[in-house]
Amino acid sequence: MSIDSFSIGLTGGIGSGKSLVADLFAAQGAAVIDTDQIAHQLTAAGGLAMPLIQKSFGDAFLTRDGALDRLRMREHVFTHAAARQQLEKILHPLIAQETEAAARRSDGDYLVFVVPLLVESGRWVDRVDRVLVVDCPEAMQIERVQARNQFSVAQVEAIMATQVQRSERLAVAHDVIVNDGPREAVAAAVERLHKEYLVLAAKKRAGGL
Repeated sequence: MSIDSFSIGLTGGIGSGKSLVADLFAAQGAAVIDTDQIAHQLTAAGGLAMPLIQKSFGDAFLTRDGALDRLRMREHVFTHAAARQQLEKILHPLIAQETEAAARRSDGDYLVFVVPLLVESGRWVDRVDRVLVVDCPEAMQIERVQARNQFSVAQVEAIMATQVQRSERLAVAHDVIVNDGPREAVAAAVERLHKEYLVLAAKKRAGGL
């Protein structure tokens, strides 16, 4: 994927607060492209990925209206590595295609790509100008996901086990927002970074980045 505008890859572990940070950047004027939302659109009823998913996995993984049964698929791919690879083989090219199309349509001050598995994918780090990691203690991740999704601790830990460790994520970060306190602190961090990103975006447009 070719990205001409100044771009940020926003990532973080499950429950870290990526959506909050993305919303705050959007409010500042950034063009936010959420790859998770794109994946949901692709796997909704009538989504581009559904014929291939139905062919590969069968009707058992579809809801009554023809969307992906995400809970059943999540449980399946957590215990079957080959199934996860097959699902990724279907989704990743389509997500890349739709992400690039969204980037071409965007008109924000700069691009923020929200990519939960940015580090794990092995493809995104070199495609963006900066990597921004949203971070918080693992105990807080578990607590938030339990409250949000009604998952057990074991379920949350299983999801976290499929993601890289915090140290690996932080090792590739150019910028970090620690989301372990009040929303106001996160908003202040976003506002500070937004000002820096505007300067960097202007430099890239001028050919100096």
